[in-house]
Amino acid sequence: MRIPNIPGFDQQALEKYFKNTGWLLIARVGSMAVKFLVNSVLLSHYFDATEYGILGYPMAIVTFTMAAATLGLDGFITRELLNHPERKDTLLGTAFWLRLIAGLITLPLIYGIYRLVSLVKPPDSPVNYVLIVALVAVVQSVNIIDSFFQSKVQGKSIMLVQVSGNIMSALIKLVFILLKLPLIWFVWSLVGDAVLLAIGYIILYKKEGNHIRNWKYDGRITGYLLKHSWPLAFSAVLVTIYMKIDQVMIEMYLKAAQLGIYLNAAALSENWYFIPVAIVTSVFPAIMHARKTDIDRYYKRLQNMYDLMVVLSVVIALFMSLGSDLIFHLLYKKQYWPGAPVLSVHVWAGVFVFLGSASGQYLIAEGYFKLSMLRTGIGAVVNIVLNIFFIPAYGIIGAAYATLIAYAVATFFIIFIPQTRRQGIMMLKSLFLISLFQKLIKH
Repeated sequence: MRIPNIPGFDQQALEKYFKNTGWLLIARVGSMAVKFLVNSVLLSHYFDATEYGILGYPMAIVTFTMAAATLGLDGFITRELLNHPERKDTLLGTAFWLRLIAGLITLPLIYGIYRLVSLVKPPDSPVNYVLIVALVAVVQSVNIIDSFFQSKVQGKSIMLVQVSGNIMSALIKLVFILLKLPLIWFVWSLVGDAVLLAIGYIILYKKEGNHIRNWKYDGRITGYLLKHSWPLAFSAVLVTIYMKIDQVMIEMYLKAAQLGIYLNAAALSENWYFIPVAIVTSVFPAIMHARKTDIDRYYKRLQNMYDLMVVLSVVIALFMSLGSDLIFHLLYKKQYWPGAPVLSVHVWAGVFVFLGSASGQYLIAEGYFKLSMLRTGIGAVVNIVLNIFFIPAYGIIGAAYATLIAYAVATFFIIFIPQTRRQGIMMLKSLFLISLFQKLIKH
């Protein structure tokens, strides 16, 4: 498998970084494609737009409490396990019970949020559907096992579990479709997805010679864990608000059918977001190495990274926006076709997602954790405010414009901060292809 040459990066290093995860990445893309085919295309043919919106709304609103229920422990526990592997059972056990309790607490919390949203307009999705899906936060407490494998640098094992879970989830929904089961079965299948993943984690953990029955809760370290993990939890909640608030607000102002149409457009747009994560994860070690040895080369590689992100995202956006009508006509029933213009707008938000992924790694590398959280918060606020005005006035395409503007504001917020202004200018040079043209002129 030949990796294309990326200007500014050592080709041999890129080959090593990409080939280590190449086949797993292909497997992940394949499983995501299967999941998209079933969850978006086939379910859209099985349900009308209203039913599809009713199915999608519970997960949209529950996502916020799911993020809070993790308590930000995953990443922090990984760090603690790296430093204190001998305390594995105590750390995992304490984190598991904390997450389980938090998940249970979110059940009445999500009920309260549902009732609060109902003051604006009663959602088409009944409250029992929302509470069923809210159980996902409880089941996901087992996913703390992920932190153990991350600490062992065994991301390959975790990805295999996730890929298997995606495929099994899709197959189960396909069986439900063939059996012509009612909507409630598909609501429960969302919980089933979390159960499948939890079982996969437990089996993998046991296969490595470990047992969850050995986990122990230690009240003495509870305060320590929560004290250090709450910023991560808060950041996770901000990210979900930033990414998903449009779907909740569509249901607040419009009908479930409009949400059903929007969900397909968003899925087609967001399915590409794994690309910047995969690339940045692969090449950032080379960038960090340059930071230690040659600061000029470090900035050159960052500029190359931003250029690459823009080229890839713009190509995808052009392809999807120009072909949006054809894509919707080929994949979906006629009642979903109004989603085509929504896709043609929403997909351009990916340009800022790609740049944001790259600059996010820069912020982490330089230790600007609070700034990273702040720009996500700014994006969330902009998204909420714009949706309040845009959705009633323009419908679901207004939500797409709100997302596009909010992502742009969040990504380029760093240009207003003196310490990170240079990075903002570098991203602008990439966005307007100035840096790319400079390279072409030199050659």
